Amino acid sequence: MTDLPPPARHIRSIAFRSGGFTVGERAVPDETAVAISINGSTHAVMMATPRNVEDLGLGLALNERIVSHPREIERMEVAETEAGIDCRLWLNEARSAGYTARRRMMTGPVGCGLCGVESLELAAPPLSSVAGAGLVVAPDDIANAMDAMYAAQALSRLTRAVHAAGFFVPGRGLVVSREDVGRHNALDKVAGHLARDGVDPASGFVVVTSRVSVELIQKAAVMGAGLLAAVSAPTALGVRTAEEAGLTLVAVVRGAEFEIFTHPHRIAGALEAGRERPDGF
Repeated sequence: MTDLPPPARHIRSIAFRSGGFTVGERAVPDETAVAISINGSTHAVMMATPRNVEDLGLGLALNERIVSHPREIERMEVAETEAGIDCRLWLNEARSAGYTARRRMMTGPVGCGLCGVESLELAAPPLSSVAGAGLVVAPDDIANAMDAMYAAQALSRLTRAVHAAGFFVPGRGLVVSREDVGRHNALDKVAGHLARDGVDPASGFVVVTSRVSVELIQKAAVMGAGLLAAVSAPTALGVRTAEEAGLTLVAVVRGAEFEIFTHPHRIAGALEAGRERPDGF
């Protein structure tokens, strides 16, 4: 694998502050065209931060159900080209047959998992329920997870222009944090890292800095995580999808404060509070 571009670059700028102009530099995140190729054919091309590309390739393959386990990938390589970065995955014989059949039903998919699909049914694929994930976390765990991810966001502190996703295990701490210009890419990178390290997604929960749209809920559910916590608010479809998948959705995390939108039983004490409402949770 060749050396990849740096994740950030310093760009000259002229700032207007306190009534005057000053010349300086600002660090901005780099973004590169990254192609995910399966068995020699391009599956998806996205703009991504050129770091942890192996995690991105594996995570996308898992979250888009191209493979169900890393062992179904015979080999992977990352190569830099004049046009960008090519992350090449070769599937084993058994998985290749299923991918070829699926490929005939797809038209130009991208990293979000929705754009370019051929039918409305493919835009909302059935999700495996994560209702069996028995994780219960304390309210403090949500704040601790977000604090730990913020501490790990070196590229964000430098540029203020990237998203982050992480995975937190109560009693163990932040297992992984990944940053990217694309919020979907950041979560795919987390999924890839967990799979490569053999970490069970049901053992902890996902944290993200972005708004919670349906695609992130779908990816978390496919991973098998029972809880997702986000800094920003969710969309209505995101809430409905989390409810249907049995996933606990925590959002609008602000320090020690947050809101629970679905399946509060995974937050210690929350279910009892919900039962005190006349109309239930």
